[in-house]
Parts: sequence; structure tokens; C-alpha cells
Amino acid sequence: MEVPSPISNPGELSSELSSVIAAVDLGSNSFHMVVAQDQHGQLKVIDRIREMVRLGAGLSSSGKLSKESKERAIECLHRFGQRLQEMHADSVRVVGTNTLRVAKNSAEFIQRAEEALGHPIQIISGVEEARLIYQGTIHSITGPEGKWLVVDIGGGSTEIIIGKQGEPLLMESVQMGCVVLSEKYFTSGELDKKKFKKALVDAKLQLQPIVSTVKALGWKHVVGTAGTIRTISELMREFELSERGITYKGINALIAKLQEAGHIDKVNFESLSKERKPVFAGGLVVLKAIFEELGVKKMMISDGGLREGLLFDLAGRIHHQDTRDRTVYSLMRRYHVDFKHAANIKTTALNLLDKISKVWKTNNEIAYQFLIWSADLHEIGLDISHSKYHRHGAYLLDNSDLMGFSWNEQRLLACLVGNHRRKINLELIEQLPARWQQQAMFMIVILRIAILINRDRVPKKLPEIKIEDNKGALNIQFDQEWLEAHPLTGAELEQEQSYLKILKVNVEVQSSKSD
Repeated sequence: MEVPSPISNPGELSSELSSVIAAVDLGSNSFHMVVAQDQHGQLKVIDRIREMVRLGAGLSSSGKLSKESKERAIECLHRFGQRLQEMHADSVRVVGTNTLRVAKNSAEFIQRAEEALGHPIQIISGVEEARLIYQGTIHSITGPEGKWLVVDIGGGSTEIIIGKQGEPLLMESVQMGCVVLSEKYFTSGELDKKKFKKALVDAKLQLQPIVSTVKALGWKHVVGTAGTIRTISELMREFELSERGITYKGINALIAKLQEAGHIDKVNFESLSKERKPVFAGGLVVLKAIFEELGVKKMMISDGGLREGLLFDLAGRIHHQDTRDRTVYSLMRRYHVDFKHAANIKTTALNLLDKISKVWKTNNEIAYQFLIWSADLHEIGLDISHSKYHRHGAYLLDNSDLMGFSWNEQRLLACLVGNHRRKINLELIEQLPARWQQQAMFMIVILRIAILINRDRVPKKLPEIKIEDNKGALNIQFDQEWLEAHPLTGAELEQEQSYLKILKVNVEVQSSKSD
């Protein structure tokens, strides 16, 4: 297996086709959509839509989204959906961030949100969010060489990344943002020194676990992105605190102006929108804490960020430079996977997919990708122990930060690897989105049979396999002479029928004489 080359500049990807792609960011404070034209590999933004939804403000102390915040979000997504309704699913990527990561009732909301938007929503981890932010930020600026410290203050979380030459070296996501801190300390609207002091101490405490690691790696340049930081930069210019970028002195001057006003209702800054005003103080405190804890003196601003990172990542997938392929390759190397054995299983699995898809209705694109990845990764648990290695592999995939994969994509991989042998764990299937559960069952059947056929790990000519639908049952017919030459495989295939009954799939292994 060849490792795909990194995307040095997604804006220069070569392509013979032109298409429209879109990225939607369901943030804790705002929902954003950006649409771009992919013109022979060049990305040109043709539309942007942003609505202040403040989803994170609707998160109760019990960890559930309020009815009001959900309704605001659904109304917004109906409007976004109109813009996206003619676009193919492969050309749109929608991600949810911190609030949807932590909300206990996010699954119910996401189902409604997907219906309103007309496209699936993927929840991404904080680290994956950081990776995308870095890609979008770095590719949107022209700056000197060296390490870059990238900061994104969102509504519910703050991402801090260090990278060099387009590749992130450190990615951290801290559970604090402008909405969270504002709701905790400034919900009454009062802006006195005591509240700012308490909020600053809290923000610094949240940063403490990563400060030493970030400082040890070091950086040469600092850049900030997202709405809070861009607003602060605009206010710096409005009050002539800095001609370009953000300074520590300017941050303190803005805090002094807020304290002088005394209440958020009395704050009338031209560059501070009415929608952002309720969460601005919290965001300003987060940035002050970062400057003080990391020793930052000045920060430049990037127009790129998470949405642009999503566009670059989506363009990479379209042009066969998928970050997920590189992640899988890295895992194979790390856990000492037998590449030749994995390749044999992939060949068999894809052969079976081609035959089974003519009998069972399957989404071949999803099945093709995930059968390849699960075949590549099904033995990573062996690096821990041979006993129950399928469970070890599933745990690693479900609990690692896998670049390019959403949470549900990781769960699907874990489900396939965890169910590739022995008894089938239905819980791994049931935790998947409803639209994927039937598909996962099909892939489990294919992967298990492909692995059984290749159990002896010896390259061989595969038998002629016939697959038929017999009143809802799947009949898999093997050449009789091949079964006689491989009695162990025949016995295991017979045993496999008992395992697969739990899926309510009746796989009948029959022999047929070759012509």
C-alpha cells in the first residue's frame, strides 16, 4: 500500500473536472456555510452565509439543549438547506463541534437537523477540529517560514495548534469558549473588575494542562482566526490600538473600556455586532489568558479557519488525496500490520461486495471505502494481545484521535473491526446512525467471509463464488472442488452461519460443482 502524498497546497490540486463544493460549520455560537467553485483544482469562494444561532447558550446545567436553541438551529438549517438542495451529498460536508459533542440529547437534535438541511451531519473531535482549523488558517495566509501558533476561540471550545510547513505538530482543544465563559460570568450583563478577574482565573486554569507542552514545542509566528478574534482585531483598528493584528496592550485597553461601560447594554462599539455583544466579554478574557499564559505579544489575523479547512479537506477527497488514507496507513505502520495479508483480504472483500451488491441494496461508495480501511486495520489489536484482539482493535479505533475521521466514521470502523470474528456485538452496530446500521451488517458479513477465506495467509487462486437471493436468505455457493481442497475453510464457513443469525441474516453456504 502506498502512502498518499500530503497536500502541500490544496488550492493547487490538479483536476480535469469543475464542481461546486460546500462546507457547513455548526458551531456553538454561529452556524456558517461557505460554497466554493472547484475550477480545475482551484478553489474560488462563491457564497458565504452566517447566522448567529448561539446553540451553546441553550445548553442547560444537565447537559441538554433547550427547546428554544434547537428551534433556532432548525430554522437556520432549513434556510441553509435551500442553498444546498441541488448539491450532491459527496460535494457537501457538514460538521458539528463542541456543543454537539457534549450535549446529551444531540442525537435526537441531529436527526431533525439532517432532515432540515438535507445532508448528513458529522460530529468531529476537538483534535480533528483543530487539524481542520490549522489547514484552513495556514492556507489562507502568506507569511514567513517557521513554526506557527494558531488560535481559534469558538463558542464552546478553544483550539490551539502548532504547525510547520502545512503540517500540524501539536493540536489541542480546550473546553472553554466565548459562550461558555460569558454564560458563566457575564450572563447578567455586568462588566465589573471582579467578574473579569474570576473569569480570567478560570480561563487560565483550563489552559494549565497544555501550557508546558505548547511552550516546549515553541513557535515563531502567531495567528488567530474565527469571529471572536477577528472582532477584537477590528476593534483594535476602531480605537487605534493597533494598525494590524492584536496586541496585549490593546486587549487590556478593550477590557478597560468594557469595565468603564459597566454593563453590556451600555457598550456601543461600531465594530461589535448586536449578535456578538452578549458573548464578547468571555471571548476577550479567553484571549487575554492565552496571551498571558503562553507569553504572546502580538497576533496576526487569518481570514481562513474551520470552514476553509473543510473545503480543502473535501477537495482532497475529491482529488484522491484523502487524509483518512494517510491516517490508516500510519496506523498500519504503528501496529505492525501484515500489508500483504490485508491486501489479500481487500481483494476478496471487494470481489464479494461486487457480487453481493447485485443481490442486496448497498451504498457501494461507503462500503468500498470502509471495507478497504477495515481490512487494513482488522489486526491492529494483535499488537496488544492475540486474545480478543478484535476487541482491542475496536477499542483503539473508537478511542484514538484519527485525523480526517468523524466520530461516527470512527465508530463504524470500530464496529467492523470489533465484529470481524467470534460473536457479533450488536451494541457496536446500534451505536451507529440509523442510516448506517443495515449497511454495517452487510459489511460485517463481507469482511468476515473474506477473512475466513484468507485465514491461512497463503496467496491462492480464489474459488468461483456465486451469490443468490433465496426468499430473503443469502445463498453463497462455492466451487465443490475448492471446498474439498480447503476443508478447514469449509468447516469455518458452516460455523459462521450460527454467528450471523443474530443479524437476522441467513447466509447459507452451499457447494456447487464447477463447470
